[in-house]
Amino acid sequence: MAWIEVIPEGDAEDELALLYEQLADPPGGPVDNILKVHSLNPSGLRAHLGVYRTAMTGTGTLPRVEREMIAVVVSGINGCHY
Repeated sequence: MAWIEVIPEGDAEDELALLYEQLADPPGGPVDNILKVHSLNPSGLRAHLGVYRTAMTGTGTLPRVEREMIAVVVSGINGCHY
């Protein structure tokens, strides 16, 4: 299993702390690991969010719920557990 150093929510400062506040689900709860892998580079995290949001809302031809379903199926096929 791969291991990537991340900054825990309680240790986050400045821009990362603000991003974590926005991303915690539920508010005040944990941040998903898929997002925390960017914690050493907050600008990378912000870019990741931009790509994700564009992918999920970028066109009107496929509803978001269907995009989310596709993501769940692909994650399952790839053996992802998140």
